[in-house]
Amino acid sequence: MAKVVNAQIVKNLPWEDRKEGDFLPVWRYSKNPIIKRNVNRTVERTFNSGFVPFGDEFVGVFRGDTYTGIYKLFVGRSKDALNFTLEEEPIHFVDKNGNPLPDTRFSYDPRVVLLEGSYYIIFADYFADVTICIAKTDDFKTFTKLEYPFLPNCRNGALFPRKINGKYMILARPSDNASSLFGNIFISESYDMEYWGHHRLIARNNWANWNGVKCGGGPIPIETDEGWLVFTHGVLFNCNNLVYSMGAMLLDRDDPTKVLYNCENFLLTPQELYETTGHTPNVVFPTNVLVGENGKLAIYYGSADCYTCLAFSTVDIIIDYIKEHDCLSK
Repeated sequence: MAKVVNAQIVKNLPWEDRKEGDFLPVWRYSKNPIIKRNVNRTVERTFNSGFVPFGDEFVGVFRGDTYTGIYKLFVGRSKDALNFTLEEEPIHFVDKNGNPLPDTRFSYDPRVVLLEGSYYIIFADYFADVTICIAKTDDFKTFTKLEYPFLPNCRNGALFPRKINGKYMILARPSDNASSLFGNIFISESYDMEYWGHHRLIARNNWANWNGVKCGGGPIPIETDEGWLVFTHGVLFNCNNLVYSMGAMLLDRDDPTKVLYNCENFLLTPQELYETTGHTPNVVFPTNVLVGENGKLAIYYGSADCYTCLAFSTVDIIIDYIKEHDCLSK
């Protein structure tokens, strides 16, 4: 059995057992979506967000599409990781000296990770065009922007939760300034979280039809004794529409530039009405995972660019499924 290593274990993890006879590796929460539209007086929709256990609650950074149509980042809180309250004032960043920074044109799709005692937020930001930004906070009140790790255009950053061989590592998907019809997963490294390099291609799109257009990283990688469990997204162009699905791969624990297994099957694809119908139809987009006892996983994903949804699985089920449907062995 695979064992989760170096993870924050959530005691009160939201959970539903898989129904008898259900053979799929990931199953949806019966009360989806957990965050619906018209969130508050500022945020009309929230999805593709990240949060972590923090004190006696869950706190994170949420993408909020406002009533002006602009997307910004907002702090959100929950006692049970199911019912969330978002602040109505967006996050305003400061520089490393504490000086206020001008708000950028847009910010979206954040991931959050606890790393070396601080919380890092990795998100898409406007820097002449869209690229990955990294910020940090200790209290979810003051957010300090670090140097941009990449030039435009790049998005879908997922920072590893610890140094590997003395280096920080991040997954990213180079793109263009629109909903690009290409995209592959790269890994990059840094000694100081400021200068990034040694970029390596680890997964190219089209290892299966469900990611025939592009692929990218998802939530923060999860360390197991069998390797880094990485949830991904893949995109299919099906005649007249882009379809976003969830996949997974396993990377070498000591050298995550090496892909050990890559699942040919998707784990979750748009099927429910809240996934197939909305602002952007046919989207399942994972950005956050909470880890519970006995390898239980609560997987949070955005659906149809409208809602925040929840699904469940376990580390054992996912890793076994990846190995069973590995495309690298074919």
